[in-house]
Amino acid sequence: MKIRFTTPLLIAIFGFAGISAQDTLQFASCDSLDMPESSLYNVDSLIAMWNGSHLLEFDSECVSVTETANVSDTILAKRLSTLPTIVEMPMNNVVRNSIQAYTGKNSRIISYALGMLPIYEETFVNALIKYGVPVELKYLPIVESALKPKAYSRAGAAGMWQFIYSTGRKYGLQVNSLVDDRYDIVRETEAAAHHLRDLYDMFGDWSLAISAYNCGPGNVSKAIARSGGKSSFWEIYPYLPRETRGYLPAFIAVNYAMEFYREHGICPTVVSVNQLTDTLVITQNLHFNQIIHFCGIDRSELSALNPQYLSDIIPGSHRECVLTLPLQYIRPLVEAGDSLYSYDREKLFTKAQLGHIDDDMNNRITYVTHKIKSGETLASIARKYHTSVANIKKWNNLKSDIIRAGKTLRIYNR
Repeated sequence: MKIRFTTPLLIAIFGFAGISAQDTLQFASCDSLDMPESSLYNVDSLIAMWNGSHLLEFDSECVSVTETANVSDTILAKRLSTLPTIVEMPMNNVVRNSIQAYTGKNSRIISYALGMLPIYEETFVNALIKYGVPVELKYLPIVESALKPKAYSRAGAAGMWQFIYSTGRKYGLQVNSLVDDRYDIVRETEAAAHHLRDLYDMFGDWSLAISAYNCGPGNVSKAIARSGGKSSFWEIYPYLPRETRGYLPAFIAVNYAMEFYREHGICPTVVSVNQLTDTLVITQNLHFNQIIHFCGIDRSELSALNPQYLSDIIPGSHRECVLTLPLQYIRPLVEAGDSLYSYDREKLFTKAQLGHIDDDMNNRITYVTHKIKSGETLASIARKYHTSVANIKKWNNLKSDIIRAGKTLRIYNR
């Protein structure tokens, strides 16, 4: 579900830079703009979650004022121009309305995000840099999920980066009865950065890549075709799905609000506790009760730090799993050694459960189908899927490195 607000387009007063008068008139027929589903989230419920209630507090010295209605377009445009971004952030009516939303009625989402983002920012930035994605896309999860770790949309998208099942699977995110990698902050961020890079390589424009992240590359390609082959977001704007027309402006508005929240009197939440965590690699089946027994961590904290595990079971026999814990709980588990896995094993794991984990899940092999594009080589495809040329040739019975555009390849993954 999306929230819409009326957007009268006062063409005589506010123009769309770089868009013809005819195109601008097309905007005028769009009398509403979809805001992301995350803008509907109840911020009080977000703060009530474990991370919010235990790590965040409001800045007691902040005094809330409302500047939004008094800010001229000239000032907004100047502020946008000072942002150190690669993604183009122009000033126009649609962007202005989005800024008004995020600095006005949705300002509490910005307050919450200002406190939550530092917890995840290093993970976001490292993955974006790895794939050559502009660092300002660290704000995209605010648009997607308001940084809610267990966000789940009406369309079935999950996690902070809001992957649907099929796209997540393409980038190695596993979903089964015990684990949903779309909630694993490290894995999902890596997948999102990789996906964004692939979309940019497809369209050669970050605004279009961001739009395709929202509605899919097929819809962006259709909009380009319907526009007569135009190549920028604002030129194809009228031909995009309604939700996507509001998506990039929302991203621009969030970038603005996260940088200029003080000028709008937005009181931020701040991290009140410097929570240091570390990870353990789990290679055997492990139950939350076994962890709690040896280190005494609260179950709600354990679940909050490891949202990818859908039950109390970590299926380490299926694959290497990562367990995130505050530093003080790491040593007791390391010292427990094999006792950690054997404690109450018969009681916590029934034979049926162990058989399901070890036999049904272990070594499950899946594949994706890749349609070869013009200019692609086996080497470039291998890099894309983090595999080798030799593997691709073996999986597809290829005798040489020569491939043809339009043909398909099977890419397997455990």
